Amino acid sequence: AHPDPSLSSLFAKENLARMSKEQLNRYDRLINEPSNDWDIYYWATEAKPTPAEFDTDVMAMLREFAKNRNREQRLRQPDLEYLFEPPR
Repeated sequence: AHPDPSLSSLFAKENLARMSKEQLNRYDRLINEPSNDWDIYYWATEAKPTPAEFDTDVMAMLREFAKNRNREQRLRQPDLEYLFEPPR
């Protein structure tokens, strides 16, 4: 199970277009090499220290993104769509 698929996918959506080729390679390595997706999540949220081999500028961007994402989630009101069921 992926801990927070939205974290890496939203990060990718917002950042990949403006990354250099070298950064894209580092990102690719980051999301493909660790054997456990939870590790990436823990590193991004700073629950665990990032190993030196993955502690790159791209990881720093992901950590910053995770902080901002957590702030957004705290500020955002819950979705209320479920209150508005379409008429049958």
